[in-house]
Amino acid sequence: MSAEPDQIIYVVDDDEALRDSLVWLLESNGYRVSAYESAEAFLSGYSAQWIGCLVLDVRMPGMSGLELFEELGRRRCTLPVIFITGHGDVPMAVSALKKGAVDFIEKPFSDRDMLGLIEQCLTTEREQRAKRRQEADTARRLAQLTQREREVLDLIVVGKLNKQIADVLGISIKTVEVHRARVMEKMGVHSLAELVQHVVSAEPASPR
Repeated sequence: MSAEPDQIIYVVDDDEALRDSLVWLLESNGYRVSAYESAEAFLSGYSAQWIGCLVLDVRMPGMSGLELFEELGRRRCTLPVIFITGHGDVPMAVSALKKGAVDFIEKPFSDRDMLGLIEQCLTTEREQRAKRRQEADTARRLAQLTQREREVLDLIVVGKLNKQIADVLGISIKTVEVHRARVMEKMGVHSLAELVQHVVSAEPASPR
């Protein structure tokens, strides 16, 4: 178990017995858990700041798990979602996977399978959160560049050498070197590879 202290597993299932057994399983393995009996109850307390993952029953009275999943998508929720399905719900779960759910697990499921999925989800969520932090930091640094520094950066990223950049911009190689040094400093990087990697990773990704 390698959950961060702030990562919580949110369980949404109208079946009280299953919900209680899941809470017991997860808490006894050291996870923090928050359980809800309905999609509506979960939404009423939901915060975009929550981190961890969501274990969600597909079929519930009132708002279904799929409807909740779609609503969270509209709210740009970043919690990875595992669906719990009955045998007849597999087509719905596959549809949810195509819309960005992490996985689904069929009832009855083994404790080991569920714990494996949870661990995978928490790892994914941590990595995605770190990536978003990096992208936000890169965007902030890019905004601090002058117009000329940005022009030099764009030419560096497409693989132009200092002499070529000087020719394109009509400036001296020495001036290019000065701008290049300032770009590296402002971007907080120590190598050309690191610079390119940060800039490329900050390019807008398509939403879920």
